[in-house]
Amino acid sequence: MNTTQLNSVITKGELLDHWQGHRRLTRRLIEAFPEKEFFNYSIGGMRTAAEMMMELIAITGPGIVEIATGKTNQLVESFEHGNKKQVFLDKWDEQTEIVNRNWDKITEERFHEKIKSFGEYEGTVHSTIFYFIDNEIHHRGQCYVYLRGLGIEPPFFPQR
Repeated sequence: MNTTQLNSVITKGELLDHWQGHRRLTRRLIEAFPEKEFFNYSIGGMRTAAEMMMELIAITGPGIVEIATGKTNQLVESFEHGNKKQVFLDKWDEQTEIVNRNWDKITEERFHEKIKSFGEYEGTVHSTIFYFIDNEIHHRGQCYVYLRGLGIEPPFFPQR
């Protein structure tokens, strides 16, 4: 174990496991939505679940690739989906694999490095990763409200 790990609250691997637990839960949330409502249902003028998930898909894989390589990516928050929830599930899985493939390219020493995510959002590597996780939790919470509004029990959130 290196000194960085000895002086850390959690290891880099534990952070990835934590994040992937959230990603598994959000995937189950997408699965729980009826297809039509995933694309059309909203409450109080909020975006649909599909629109929120497009944002999460847009930042996750490209954001980690950007951190791992140092090459700025353009933030593109939309893609063709044909109103098919399966397209979202497939893209969700693709982004999860991109995170897994690129995670080890980010050294622990870089976690405090200042970066500008997508060429415009300033922070550090760790604050940017925390934002990715926090943003996912935020949108998942909104979608939990949608599912409850539809009379559907959302996935049990402690089970990640």
